[in-house]
Amino acid sequence: MEINKIIHNFETRNINVVTLDTKEQLIDFLNKHIADGNSVACGGSMTLKELGVHDYLKGRSINFLDREKEGVDANLMMHEALSSDVYLASANALTENGEIFNIDGNGNRVAAMIYGPKKVILVVGENKFVSNLEEARAHVKSISAPMNGKRLKTNTPCDVTGSCADCRAPRRMCCSEVVINYQRNKERMYIVVMKGTYGY
Repeated sequence: MEINKIIHNFETRNINVVTLDTKEQLIDFLNKHIADGNSVACGGSMTLKELGVHDYLKGRSINFLDREKEGVDANLMMHEALSSDVYLASANALTENGEIFNIDGNGNRVAAMIYGPKKVILVVGENKFVSNLEEARAHVKSISAPMNGKRLKTNTPCDVTGSCADCRAPRRMCCSEVVINYQRNKERMYIVVMKGTYGY
């Protein structure tokens, strides 16, 4: 895949793309986009955890809406995240044509991407690029969902067998599919592409 062409395709959709090589460069980027005193929330993301973003946020002078903190009401935190200054997450897949594809369980992550937070920063590894939406869906069904199922112990078919069965299980993860095609506010959404493989 030709990264410069893909970046161009996203930027024609008013979505900013930055390519970085190291965790240190990511921290520098976040320092520029998160001000002291900001309210900051995160969607569930192995990419952010692998890159140490949660630990970084805990060390900042911000209002970190940490839904994983012991004793907090996670549902309340997810609701408060919708009005945060900055929302950090990853994406399930990015297409060559400049589309952001996500499948969500609770829907809180995709809801915040679409509307609410003043700024959205999506941190992704190079492994999240796919050719088209069909390949994006296949990637989630065959890789992302089974791996997250095992990690979260959902007891869904993809957790147990490693294959999607379009289930009706209580903890089904593939509840909402969202494609982001465009941003009206050019300053709202940033995709940070990290060199290497991160997340599922």
